[in-house]
Amino acid sequence: MQQAPEMTKEKILVLDDEPHIRDLLTMRLESQGYEVIPVVTGAEALASAKEMVLDLAVVDLKLSQGEDGLKVMEDLLLINPNIPIIILTAHGTIANAVEAMKKGAYCYLTKPYKPDEFNLHVKKALEKQKLTKEIANLKTILEERFQEKNIIGQSAVMKEIFMQIQIVAQTDATVAIYGESGTGKELMAKTIHVKSHRAKGPFVAVNCGALPEGLLENELFGHTKGAYTDAKESKQGLFIQADKGSIFLDEIGDTSPAFQVKLLRVLQEKEVRPLGSAAATKTNVRVIAASNKNLQKSVEQGEFREDLFYRIHVVPINLPPLRERKEDIPFLADHFLKEYVQEVGKDIKGLTPIAMQKMMLYHWPGNIRELKNTIERAVILATHDYIDEKDLIHMFNPLGNNNAMEEKEFSLSYKKAKNEFEKGYLSQLLHQVKGNVTLAAKISRQHRGDLYRLMKKHGLKSEDFK
Repeated sequence: MQQAPEMTKEKILVLDDEPHIRDLLTMRLESQGYEVIPVVTGAEALASAKEMVLDLAVVDLKLSQGEDGLKVMEDLLLINPNIPIIILTAHGTIANAVEAMKKGAYCYLTKPYKPDEFNLHVKKALEKQKLTKEIANLKTILEERFQEKNIIGQSAVMKEIFMQIQIVAQTDATVAIYGESGTGKELMAKTIHVKSHRAKGPFVAVNCGALPEGLLENELFGHTKGAYTDAKESKQGLFIQADKGSIFLDEIGDTSPAFQVKLLRVLQEKEVRPLGSAAATKTNVRVIAASNKNLQKSVEQGEFREDLFYRIHVVPINLPPLRERKEDIPFLADHFLKEYVQEVGKDIKGLTPIAMQKMMLYHWPGNIRELKNTIERAVILATHDYIDEKDLIHMFNPLGNNNAMEEKEFSLSYKKAKNEFEKGYLSQLLHQVKGNVTLAAKISRQHRGDLYRLMKKHGLKSEDFK
């Protein structure tokens, strides 16, 4: 019988310089089943916030040695903007209460307070914090909440993969997803997350191959204030942000050996050390990695660490390219057609037999992503009730040259045309947004990491367009 995952206690920071009050608060909160971190000074409170993910903070307004509880609260919110903070004081005034609430306090209690009233505020604050996390998470994976209808596949190989996902989702095992670009690796990772006991936690994705080594390390592990010249404030890394959830490390095979050493240490120790910090922060994260490379061959060629390979290669899932599961093309095409017909507002009933035949014969080098883009473009261009062969012309001849080609020349010509189209499109897009990659990603409906990867492929730099 499988053992149920251990539930993590909610962590509550208690900052009060009066020992008897601090001990009383600690005792009451621990009796309610919370994990309490009692501290005496603001410096200790901030250090704790950098070392662990806190769910709530209880802060005394007036501290010894001239420390201001509101200033400590503001610094805590800089480290973790979503943490609810309860302010306690023996010298309550309306002015103090208004100022505390304006600066971000969850509530303001005057000593002496009733234990039941305090317990109720703690419970409500934790419920609000939990709801805030869930809402933020839902914004990123709303479409994936109904994965069964988004992952289309009637082929035997896809049915086998569905079964694997159902089984592995019920565990915390590290998963390695392999497949060509466009086969749906991130969608599979989100499916595993949504079907797991971590579904209410965050799902955080990062394209490891799209970021330079230094930036990737900073994104994943975070940094402390002053860790380097431009580090004006402390920043939580993605591993900490994914606490109690899942982190998806896409294109992990493109990382450097130096970075692989640091990542291996995080996976082994289950803790992260932000840049510039002497202390490590424990993490409770499910890791899902992905690569379009054969990592076992990369290990044999000395390009990927063997110890890291075995750390992430616990449960491998291999996604086949679309050309090896062509029986799924009609289902995928129908799914995307319904999606874009509704979005564009056209009354298109389906594809003609000749159009479907062309799609079944096509090689699909861009896999499902290319199929989805093709259907979207066809819906936009179509002028009849059914998508015909002519509506797919750009799929087979992207530059619009209608001259016939020999079959053996087709692949090379398509590759060249695709590269020219990609570079021209990116150049025009970056020129339009003056090098703003975030805005370019929004306009093109692409992940920012994917745009960086394409820019690198074509030798384009954002600063050249500013």
